[in-house]
Amino acid sequence: MNFESKLIPGVFIKRYKRFFVDIKIKDQIITAHCPNTGSMHGLLNEGNKVWLTKSINPKRKLKYTLEIIEDDNSKVGVNTHSSNKIVHHALKNNLIKEFNEILEIKPEIRFGKNTRFDFLVSCKKYKAFIEVKNVTLSRKKEIAEFPDAITTRGLKHINELVQASKKKFKIYIIYLIQRDDCRSFEIAKDIDPSYANALSLALKKKLNILCYDCKFLSKGIKLNNKIKFKIL
Repeated sequence: MNFESKLIPGVFIKRYKRFFVDIKIKDQIITAHCPNTGSMHGLLNEGNKVWLTKSINPKRKLKYTLEIIEDDNSKVGVNTHSSNKIVHHALKNNLIKEFNEILEIKPEIRFGKNTRFDFLVSCKKYKAFIEVKNVTLSRKKEIAEFPDAITTRGLKHINELVQASKKKFKIYIIYLIQRDDCRSFEIAKDIDPSYANALSLALKKKLNILCYDCKFLSKGIKLNNKIKFKIL
C-alpha cells in the first residue's frame, strides 16, 4: 500500500473532536485529519514524532492526513483506511498463505440487510468472507491488543460472520497490527468483555483468526510477519 504523497515529518500537539489533530511542522502548526475512530490509547502524547501526507485533492478542507505516530521508537500506523489497502495488496500478491488459488477478490461486499464485510474471496474450492481490524494498541512489551475501546461495530461483525458460516462461507478476521514491535496478539478483554466473549464463542463456530504485523517503508506500508495469537 503506497501513500498518496511523500511523508512529511512533524510533532504531535493534541487531538480534539476525534478527527482533528494539531501538528507542528517546522515552525508552523497545522490541523490535520485523524482517520481513526479508536481511543489511540498510549499514542497521543504531546511531543511524539508523527508523519503526515498531503492530499492532492483541491476540494479537501483538511489538506493533511495523519498516517504514523512514533511510540517508544516504534512506528505505528494509525490510518484505519490503510488497513484494507494493505490486506488487499497482500491478497492480490499471494502474501497470505491461507488463501491459495484465488480467483476473485471483491471488496466491501454486502451480507444480509445491514452488514458489509471487507472482502469476499473466491477460491477454487471455497468462498470466504474476511473482516479486517486495524490494531494499534500495545500496553505490554511486544504484545499487540484489540480493541482499544468498546466496539459495538466489531461485535456485530463477529455475529454476522457466524451467520455467514451457516451459509457455507469460510469466515476470517484478520487483525492487522500496524506496528513492527510486537511478537504476539491478544484480545483486550478488560476493555471490551462483550467483544472478547463473542469472539471466544465464534472460534468454536468455525471463525478463523489471522494476525500479521506490518513493515514500514518510505513509500508505504506492507504486510509483514504472521503473529502468534493467544487463544482466549
